[in-house]
Amino acid sequence: MIGSVLERVKPHLLCCGKNRDTRKERCLDAWERKLGLIVPSWNTVMEYETQRMAGGAMSVHTQRIAHTADTEKNLMWMGTQVPAAAQLLAHARVSVICYGCTAGGFLKGPQYDREIASQIRAETGIPGATSASAITDALNALGAKRISVATAYEPWLNEKVKQYLDAAGFGVLAIEGFGTQAHAAVTPGRVAALAKQVDRPEAQAIFISCSNLRTLEIIESLERDLGKPVVTSNQASLWSMLRLVGDRRTISGAGRLFHEA
Repeated sequence: MIGSVLERVKPHLLCCGKNRDTRKERCLDAWERKLGLIVPSWNTVMEYETQRMAGGAMSVHTQRIAHTADTEKNLMWMGTQVPAAAQLLAHARVSVICYGCTAGGFLKGPQYDREIASQIRAETGIPGATSASAITDALNALGAKRISVATAYEPWLNEKVKQYLDAAGFGVLAIEGFGTQAHAAVTPGRVAALAKQVDRPEAQAIFISCSNLRTLEIIESLERDLGKPVVTSNQASLWSMLRLVGDRRTISGAGRLFHEA
């Protein structure tokens, strides 16, 4: 057990020992990828799940934007702060940057969301992704056009989600949310139950929305139980980030998306 843990964190060990000062540059370049995330300040799940999926081969670096309540005004304001946040992440020489507020990406339609990704690249020269665009790209890559959706959100935001997905060419067969802003407090078991509740026989995939909602523990068990792919905000975001930089690795425990697309 101890040996396997050390193997997963091996890149960190290059910074240790009496020669660490002379090996500074080697330490900075030891990771296969350095992943940049921009998250709402209250988000406690996206970094955790992304680093779990990334394992010891990749490092995760985060910039936060002030956010403590999901209102349309607050979510739109966060979008205006993304370029400055991306500039700061660029100081860490990350390989790719993702704006990880899924809800914020849904407010004004697919084109607005992709413009945010373009702004990240324009400001930093680094490939940019957004959670919302990552989700539609993932669903398209899996060939899933008829979907059922489970969210953390209140009804007004679920309507924005549906409008976005409709505009992106998907048929939303069912959508339900927890109606809470305490996203991270929802247990994975409750998320799994809601995903099963919204499933429909004709749905080609289940989408679970919110980067502050714990889903990594349940993706593969849901796929086995339901017999179809499960796409989540954090899983799709990492998938998009890696594919943007030509990295097609598979990730155990993160569902069919990483093996089939």
